[in-house]
Amino acid sequence: MKIGLLLEGGAMRGMYTVGVLDTFMKNDVKIDGILGVSAGALFGINYKSKQIGRAFRYNTKYIKNKNYMGAYSFFTTGDVMNKDFCFNKIVNELDPIDYKTYLNSKVDFYATVTNMETGKAEYIKLNDLKDKNNLEILRASGSMPFLSRPVIVNNKKYLDGGIADSIPIDKIMQMDYDKIIVVLTRPADYRKKKSNQVFPKIYYRKYPNFVKTINNRYKKYNEELDKISELEKQKKIFVLRPSKLLHIKRVEKDTKKLKEMYDLGVNDTLQSLDRLNKYI
Repeated sequence: MKIGLLLEGGAMRGMYTVGVLDTFMKNDVKIDGILGVSAGALFGINYKSKQIGRAFRYNTKYIKNKNYMGAYSFFTTGDVMNKDFCFNKIVNELDPIDYKTYLNSKVDFYATVTNMETGKAEYIKLNDLKDKNNLEILRASGSMPFLSRPVIVNNKKYLDGGIADSIPIDKIMQMDYDKIIVVLTRPADYRKKKSNQVFPKIYYRKYPNFVKTINNRYKKYNEELDKISELEKQKKIFVLRPSKLLHIKRVEKDTKKLKEMYDLGVNDTLQSLDRLNKYI
């Protein structure tokens, strides 16, 4: 039996996902493949590299560092998430990825990105994070629109996978998995509202397909949530989502709030372990 795991993004709401993944690893929940989006991809790699606590550790340690993420990085580099600090210093020096374990893991890992020319999602398998293109695809998956420059890989321009496919339930259902676990980062009653339709047309005027995708994002997101709810009722998938609303910013600097979100992920998962084990 093959088990697939779908990880929604949500920037620092992803601390919920980190709590879920750490609890999975501590309780020997076996996953065969992961499809991650944005923060779901950035944090999901730690399951494949078997590094319990790493994502929580480096986020809480460096979130207040001006070179990590935020306004200083954006105004000095053009990216809210600093490329050199996040994808060089942290991953290689300050809190290194276990590249060898990641490479040798039998878990398939896919990151979702949005192609700026086509406006469509691409789901790219990342086998080796020491490969520059693989690491750039991972960076692209979490590069938020308006706050990040395009990430260019093989002459293609990419940004945040959540733009084109925030919760790629259709994609993972098409993959070769017998059981599917979905980790969301908002409570069950959340639905996305229509955003400003004019600003994207101005800001990304050179990419009309991308603009269309951004402006239709709320519709697709809500449709995916409805589909997930229906599949959950039919017991075709297993869903973990925050059991309560916690107010947390996309670029949250308050480490207490990060820990609160992480702890919620841990506790919700522990409460659901029996049901999860029965499902899988």
